[in-house]
Amino acid sequence: MDLSYTEEEEAFRARMREWLGVSLPKLPSKPSPDNWPARRAYDTLWQRMLYDAGYADLHWDAPPTERLIYLEESELAGAPYVGANFVGLLHAGPTIAAEGTPEQRDRWLEPILRGDEIWCQGFSEPDAGSDLAALRTRAVRDGDEYVITGQKIWTSHAEVADWCELLVRTDPDAPKHCGISWLAMPMDAPGVTVRPLRTLVGSAEFAEVFLDEVRVPVSHRVGAEHDGWRVTMVTLSFERGTAFVGEVVACRRTLREVARVARANGRWDDAVVRRRIGRLHAEFAALWRLTQWNVSEAQATGGVPGIGGSVFKLRYSQARQELYEAAAEVLGADALDLDRGWTADRLSSLSYTIAAGTSQIQRNIIAERILGLPKEPKGGV
Repeated sequence: MDLSYTEEEEAFRARMREWLGVSLPKLPSKPSPDNWPARRAYDTLWQRMLYDAGYADLHWDAPPTERLIYLEESELAGAPYVGANFVGLLHAGPTIAAEGTPEQRDRWLEPILRGDEIWCQGFSEPDAGSDLAALRTRAVRDGDEYVITGQKIWTSHAEVADWCELLVRTDPDAPKHCGISWLAMPMDAPGVTVRPLRTLVGSAEFAEVFLDEVRVPVSHRVGAEHDGWRVTMVTLSFERGTAFVGEVVACRRTLREVARVARANGRWDDAVVRRRIGRLHAEFAALWRLTQWNVSEAQATGGVPGIGGSVFKLRYSQARQELYEAAAEVLGADALDLDRGWTADRLSSLSYTIAAGTSQIQRNIIAERILGLPKEPKGGV
């Protein structure tokens, strides 16, 4: 597989780089990480600038290679990432683009691209854990509406979201992976209660969401009734396949900074530290090549990433944790300073082997769907 860029793609890179150089100085100062209403305003302002310049649709309505170049150049330039808009741009939007009706695409895609509407993800539940298909939030059909009762947890950006990509059980008697539907729920609907959750680093980008007889139109269902698990696999393929692309570039940039600090404070003289940094350099270079491979595969198969995204997600999660452990080793006692960005990033990295599907789940997917290994029989061996 040819992983090099074409002449046209390099020309696109040059235009993107020039635009970023002109546009980034126009942004106001970045708000405090804890001020999510201000962060929403900041993130959506940047999204509107992208929209006005014709770059907003790169998240799903452009060749995957151009999307890769956009993310690479944005990260290298220090441009804002999707921030509060990430569920809409990287999960819900691409899913609706792939699975929605023409009316649904007309209703939701443009506001996401303009930065007018923010989405959150209502998948996880307190009693389901990593077994997403064990969800129990009920949606009972009542004419042209679903009446929804249940609870979601780890709902990203629920406190500032306008819409929620919501998984519900529409047939409680069906087998576990059946009887599930994928809905778009307005967050201002009566019966929706949001309770923020504070993380280890002190931020509150997650929330519990309680649903008490919330009514959602049937027309807000993406895909057929009871076919939500298949639609969810499309969502998760985007989440695991391309949503972390910009973060790989960010990690490579952080690693270069770790090496610079190590040279400045004398830690570079330690051969163990040098070997660790060198191995991480090779690790992230390999992950970048894997990203290019996944994007090329998506481009060849209609834009939806394949199960190779699980390979990427599994290794990237671990590599990110190892990167910030190396940063802590280079910083020494300064690694305990909570005002340093690397300290917060190190704490945040602990969640990556859980978020977007735990590493154990990714190993199961790789074993069964890539390696063709049999599932464990019921009751064990």
